[in-house]
This record gives sequence, C-alpha cells and structure tokens, in this order.
Amino acid sequence: MENIYSMLIAFFMIFVSELGDKTQILVMSFSGKQKIVTILLGIALGTFFSHGLAILFGSYIGAIKNENVKLILDFATNIIFIIFGLIFLFNKEKEESDENKTGLLSKLANIKLNYILIIAISIAVGELGDKTFLAAIGLGIQYAKYKIPLVIGAIMGMVISDLLAIILGKIISKKIPEELMKKISGILFIIFGIIGILF
Repeated sequence: MENIYSMLIAFFMIFVSELGDKTQILVMSFSGKQKIVTILLGIALGTFFSHGLAILFGSYIGAIKNENVKLILDFATNIIFIIFGLIFLFNKEKEESDENKTGLLSKLANIKLNYILIIAISIAVGELGDKTFLAAIGLGIQYAKYKIPLVIGAIMGMVISDLLAIILGKIISKKIPEELMKKISGILFIIFGIIGILF
C-alpha cells in the first residue's frame, strides 16, 4: 500500500509542478515535428534520468538513520514546498537564467538526430534545478524506501502533464492564463507542505 501511496504522491506533485512550466512550452514546440508517441517516449526517458537522479539523491539523504536529522530534513522539505508555493503565487519576474535555459533547449530541439534522444536530453537539461527536479529530491527524502514507485510516479506525472500540453496547449493558453496556472500550482504546493508538517 505504501508503494502505491508514494507513487501517487510523486505523480501528483510532479504533475502539478509541471503545469504551466517552460518544459511544457518546449514540448508544444516538438509537437509539430514528431508523433505524440515519439515525444512521450523522449519525455519519459529524460524524466527517468533527471528525476531518477533527484529521487536517488533525496532518498540517500532521507535514509539517514538519526531520527533528529530525519525530522529536520522532513520539516525542511515541507517548508521548501511552502516556499515554492509562495514563489509561484507572488513572483512575477522571469529569471534571466530561465530564458537562457529555454534558448539552449530550443537549440537542442532543432538538431537533426534521433528525436527520442534529443527530446530526452532537452527534458533532462531543462529539468535540472527546476521546481519539479527539486520536488523530486524532496520526495526522495520523505519516501527514501520507495525509490522505484517514486520514479514511476514522477515519469507518469511528467508524461501525462506534457501530454495535456501537447493536446490542449493551445486551448489552455487561450482560456487559462499562465499566471493563473502558477497560482494554482503554488496553492497546491503550500497545501502539501502544511499537510507534511502537521501529519
């Protein structure tokens, strides 16, 4: 039961934090060039490497036996979720590093090689240090014993979130502003952080 629970938590956290993210914009740019299956395989492979490493790193830290250290790490992880939520709610500036990263990803997207590999590299590079990457580290800390379910949940969260971006991207961008999506993500992060601290 814990395996399923940790997988669902990973799925939900990664899915929510990916909504309105720059990676979704990149994925939409791929959609005109390749079949949906090719794009989704690239996303899954890229997520396996980026989020898999993040979860392994987090679970290594989370496996520390000292109960006091574990309590501090759990508390810090939930505080970070709340901080992410507040940043999503109140930050209106686009960071220059994000623009540079998006430029690099666009260049990678135009290289004429195996598209699954190119998409995987683009996703892996794009997610390093991103909010979903940091969320994956936090999940690894909280659920250190459940690495495989966390990785599966993270991959599913990314794939389904980006599938929605491919299918509904144009409709969503016309109906729901990016700022509103960030606010919804922020509120959900804050709720998860508070639940983690209280329970």
